[in-house]
Amino acid sequence: MIGRGGVITGYGIGLPDKVVTNDDLSLTLDTNDAWIRERTGIRERRIGGTTSGLAIEAGLAALKKAGRRPDEIDAVILATTTPDQIVPGTSATVQDGIGITGGAFDVNAACSGFVYALTVAHGMIAIGAERLLVIGAETLSKITDWDERSVSILVGDGAGAVVLEAVDGPGQLMSYKLGADGSLRHLLKCDHGGYLYMNGKEIFRKAVAVVVESAQQAIAEAGLTPDQIDLVVPHQANLRIISAACQRLGIPEEKAVVVIDRYGNTSSASIPLALADALDTDRLQAGQHVLLTGFGGGMTWASAVLKWGG
Repeated sequence: MIGRGGVITGYGIGLPDKVVTNDDLSLTLDTNDAWIRERTGIRERRIGGTTSGLAIEAGLAALKKAGRRPDEIDAVILATTTPDQIVPGTSATVQDGIGITGGAFDVNAACSGFVYALTVAHGMIAIGAERLLVIGAETLSKITDWDERSVSILVGDGAGAVVLEAVDGPGQLMSYKLGADGSLRHLLKCDHGGYLYMNGKEIFRKAVAVVVESAQQAIAEAGLTPDQIDLVVPHQANLRIISAACQRLGIPEEKAVVVIDRYGNTSSASIPLALADALDTDRLQAGQHVLLTGFGGGMTWASAVLKWGG
């Protein structure tokens, strides 16, 4: 087990069929398409389904692309902040739905959750796991007050998944930086039985700072400089945050993958959805350096640098 690393061999997504445009929202909210686009970069989002259902769809697609059977997977790691139930963990439903015989557990680090889960998965690979299914899945629409403009224009539902397999040698993960500041948990929260609350102005200010700092640390620990990053796959919270973070990092904005215009903010699903889009459009090639970075409620943040292909 010495020198074992992990490589992503398959990916997949799961999306609800229902598309809700900005014009649709303007029928019930004091807003319009131009106002939403200017402030967020969003023009539409997908709404519907269940967290487990979307996760199963994404997981099955990832397994198919990796050419793996469910019984070859050692564990499911599901990043979500919108579980189907309080108990049991939604990963158990996903495990059963896909037909995986290994373990299953949830990770809740809000929008940073997928990078947290992927980092944990690499740790499990290092100590003996062979193949893992890592999923980010959310149904934020279920904890959103659709009569409240500040949050409802942002959220979307969806899922993204990757299959991570063990290899001899360092694998893909070059570095990571995870962080949290629980004193800021009041900025983004949802109580049991309540709706999602967000202090947008403060989150914007904090988010740009922590994304930049954690990304800089991860890039440096990978032995790279910002100009050596070929692609940025950021959490899709707000186009302005993505732009500001790229500017402060000194990475051209055109290197950032943007899918928020189609999907909205899908929390822990946003990074794997964006990663899948980059792969589908051939924006990520073997040997390139990719930065995954995000922030979320908690407040949490996470950055990881991968050398694609290992």
